[in-house]
Amino acid sequence: MSFDRQTTLRAPVTLTGIGVHSGAPATICLKPSSANSGVVFLRKGLDAEPAQLIHAKHTKVSATELCTVIGDKASASVATIEHLMSACAGLGLDNVLVEIDGPEMPIMDGSATEFVNAIESVGVTTLQAARRYLKILQAVRIEHGRAFAELLPSDQEGFRLDVEIDFDTTVIGRQRKVFDLEPVAYAREISRARTFGFMRDVEQLWKAGFALGASLDNTVAIGDDKVINPEGLRYADEFVRHKVLDAIGDLALAGYPIQGEFRSYCGGHRMNVRILEALFADRANYAIVEAEPVYAAPRAVQMAAAAPAAFAPDLH
Repeated sequence: MSFDRQTTLRAPVTLTGIGVHSGAPATICLKPSSANSGVVFLRKGLDAEPAQLIHAKHTKVSATELCTVIGDKASASVATIEHLMSACAGLGLDNVLVEIDGPEMPIMDGSATEFVNAIESVGVTTLQAARRYLKILQAVRIEHGRAFAELLPSDQEGFRLDVEIDFDTTVIGRQRKVFDLEPVAYAREISRARTFGFMRDVEQLWKAGFALGASLDNTVAIGDDKVINPEGLRYADEFVRHKVLDAIGDLALAGYPIQGEFRSYCGGHRMNVRILEALFADRANYAIVEAEPVYAAPRAVQMAAAAPAAFAPDLH
């Protein structure tokens, strides 16, 4: 597989589960799609309404509280898309149709690993169309209190993420992860990191209509001074790795794989989407570039399709 060409799935694959916030059951079917179509959700199961297509773009985001939601919540929307988007970007899957029969993506085990396994079970195939990239030309930064997010130009090809979190609990504390997006490393280092939450917040979340499907099977639960899950953590720094996972998924809503560097401190879904809005506010901030043909890429690169994913033919 050459990383200068777009990709799609070799065959459909189906997963089932429940939404971590809605608690509603959901079945999704990932299907092959044509070049330049990007990631598109087909929202089915609407009362007396036909299924609706929702393109996975930052301009379609309607909510970022605790998860990323695309579409119109009054008519058709899909919540908690970030883990699947992260898996697609992490594996270099550019074009896919996501059929879903409920309002929220299934949370699976709280990470992206089951989406990764599903994609790998059917395989990824190369299309004829050249892959296009979003190249960062000048620095863009947003701030909110002590938190910040920024996108920066880079002399290196590819996409680097530098994510730092800082919680006032000794269970998490201050953690930082610098990660170069590449399929093999993504599957090994990032995809298995689970979402997490604090036991002290559970009752308030329930009253607000969140976390109705959360359990120790899909969430790392944090008590006053320890992790509640009997199996413990998958990585010593699983918390910041999950924040990297989320950032990869949210930033995939740019519509193209990014060439540059992302940095954040105490960020989240809202900041991830806001930095994309700031980037696209000025055409001087970025350029859309097409991949040069690769005739003799190293075998590891060819097999892994090391470029991150593109998710839409157009930005507007």
